[in-house]
Amino acid sequence: MDRTMMAQKQMTLARTAQANPHHRFKNLYSLLHWDYWIRCAADTVLARPGSLTAGVDGTARRAFQERYEAEITSLVASLKHKTYQPQPVRRVHIPKGNGKTRPLGIATLRDRIVQEALRAILDPIYEADFHPHSYGFRKGRKTMDAIATIMPLFNERAKHYYVIEGDLKSYFDRIDHSVLVDILREKIHDNRFIRLIEHLLKAGYLEEWRYQRSLSGVPQGGVVSPILANLVLDRLDKYVEQILQPLSTHGERRKSNPPYVALTKAACFARKRGNLEAARHYNQQAQRIPSRDPFDPNFRRLWYLRYADDWLIGVTGPRAEAQAIKDQIATFLREQLKLELSDAKTLITHAQTGRARFLGYDIHILHANDKHDHRGQRCINGAIGLRVPDHIIPSYSKKYMRNGKPVHLMPRVNDTAYSIVAQYQAEYRGIVQYYRLAYNLHRLSSLKRVMELSLAQTLAHKFKTSRAAIFRRYKTTRTTPDGTYRVLEVTVERGPDKPALTIYFGGISLRWNKWVTISDAVEPIWSGRSEVVQRLLAQQCEICGSSDRIEVHHIRKLADLNHKDGANPPLWVRIMARRRRKTLVVCQRCHNAIHYGRYDGPTFTKEATGERRDTESGHASFGGGPLGAPRSASAVWQ
Repeated sequence: MDRTMMAQKQMTLARTAQANPHHRFKNLYSLLHWDYWIRCAADTVLARPGSLTAGVDGTARRAFQERYEAEITSLVASLKHKTYQPQPVRRVHIPKGNGKTRPLGIATLRDRIVQEALRAILDPIYEADFHPHSYGFRKGRKTMDAIATIMPLFNERAKHYYVIEGDLKSYFDRIDHSVLVDILREKIHDNRFIRLIEHLLKAGYLEEWRYQRSLSGVPQGGVVSPILANLVLDRLDKYVEQILQPLSTHGERRKSNPPYVALTKAACFARKRGNLEAARHYNQQAQRIPSRDPFDPNFRRLWYLRYADDWLIGVTGPRAEAQAIKDQIATFLREQLKLELSDAKTLITHAQTGRARFLGYDIHILHANDKHDHRGQRCINGAIGLRVPDHIIPSYSKKYMRNGKPVHLMPRVNDTAYSIVAQYQAEYRGIVQYYRLAYNLHRLSSLKRVMELSLAQTLAHKFKTSRAAIFRRYKTTRTTPDGTYRVLEVTVERGPDKPALTIYFGGISLRWNKWVTISDAVEPIWSGRSEVVQRLLAQQCEICGSSDRIEVHHIRKLADLNHKDGANPPLWVRIMARRRRKTLVVCQRCHNAIHYGRYDGPTFTKEATGERRDTESGHASFGGGPLGAPRSASAVWQ
C-alpha cells in the first residue's frame, strides 16, 4: 500500500512537470513528513548491498533493522520539526583502471534514506526535461543504450568529419553549490526543501578521521548525487541543443563534386562512342573520389551525445569550426557552470584518419571504395564504424596467461566442472555482448581461444590429467540459431525424473550485425538453482560426511577467514578458504561445534561471522529433522 501511494504521488508530479515545463513546485518538503514516504525510501536503501557498509556512525543494515521502528519514527520527527542534521560522509578511495584512485563518499544509513526520499521527489519532476541523448545518471538509460544510439545518431556520410571527445575535470568534486541551488530554485519554490539539499551538500567528509569541509562538489556514491550532477550537465545539453546545433546545422544536401561529375560524363560519352575501355577507366577514377563536395560551405551538421560527464560531438565541417565549437563549450562551462574541461581528455579527431574513444569503443569513419551495394554504388564510405580497441584483447587475455601462454586459474580449481565452465562462459559472453556492435567483433576469436585453453588447463589441473584428455572428454558440437559451433560442454545428471544440467563454453556468434539489439540481462547459468542449493541436494556434511540435519554455515566475507587462528586455522576454515565460498554445508552437530568453538578451535565472534548464534535464531535447514527451523539470520543478511 505504501508503495502504491508513493507511486501515485510520483505520477502526479511527473504529469504536472510534463504538462507545464515552467511550473514551480511548492510544499515538496511536506512529503518528507509522510511516514510511508520515509519507509519506502528506507526499504529501498536497506535492500541494496551497500547498506551492509556503515557510515561514520558505525550503523550498518543489521543494527538499523533491529531498531527499525524507532529509527523511522525519529527520522520523520526530526524532518518534521526541522531538526535533522546530516552527518559527514566517510571518504574512501577505490582504484581506477588507469592506476589512480577515485574518492567515494559513504553516508550514514539515515542520510542515505533521506537522500533516497529526495531522489524519489526530484526524479519525476526533472526526468521529462532532460535531453533525449543524455545517458547515465538516469534510470533505465544505461551504457548499452548510449552505444546503440551512436550509429543512428551520427549517420551523415561525410569524409570531412571531426569528432570532439569531451571530458570534465574532476566533475563530481567541482560542482558549484550556488550554481546547483540556482538551478533547483527555477522549478522548486520551497525554501525548506532547498535548504535540506544545501545541508547535505555542505555536510563535509571524514578522511582518515579528519573532518574536511565541502566547499564544492557532490559526494560520489551518494544516492541523490547522480540526479544533482545531471541537473548541472543538463544546462550543457540545452546549450548545445538550443545554441550550437542551430548555428552548425544548415543545408539540405551537399552539392555535387565537379571532378566526379566530369568523370562520369566522360565515361558516359565514351560508352556512347563505343570506347568501353575508356569508359571503364573513367569510372574507376570516379570511384576513387567522393560524389558530393566534402568542402561544401553551405552544408553543416552537428550531433551530440552525452553519457554521465563524458560527451561526444560530431561535426561536419573543417577543423577550425570543430575547434571553435570546443572553445565555445569550454567558455560556457567556465562562465556559466564554473566547470573546466580536461585538456588531456578533450580531443578533436578526424574521424577518417583517426579514432575517437567513447565508452570503450573506437569510433571512426569507414572507407572502402571496393564495397558496392546491389545498385553498384559505394555503400561503406562515410558511414560511422564502431571498433573493438586494439588494447582490449591483450588486456583481457592477460588474466588467463602467464609468460605469454594460457594457464589454469588456481582459485577455480576446487569448484565443480560445471561451475568452472559457467564462470568462463559468463565472462566471455559479457565481453562479446558489450562489443556486439563492433564491425571487427571477429577479432575476439583470439581471446576466445586463450580462454578456451585456460579453461581446459584448469579442468586438467582439477582432474589431474592432460589438456588433450579434457578436450577429448568435453569437446562436442552445439547448434544455435546462429550456426553450429565446437564447444566444451559439461553435463550434470540429476536422476531419472529431472533433465540434466548442461553448460558449455563458446557457441556465441562473432559475426557483425549492426542492427542487433544489445541486452545486458544476465542469462541464468544455474537453471534457477545456485551452487549452494546443488550442494544441499547432496545431503552430506562437507566436513564429516554425515547426512543428518543438513544446514548451511555462513560468513560475512572471505577476508574474515584470515583472522582465524593465524597459521593453524580449523578444518572448516581451511575448507571454506580452499573453495573460496562464504557458505559451508554442514550437519547440525558440526554447525553447533563451529559456533561454540568446539570444532577444531575457538569460534568466530558474532560481528566477524555476521551470523547469529543458535540461542538467537534458528538455522537454515534443508530437509533435515523435525525442527522445521526458519532461515538463519545470516541467510537474511547475505
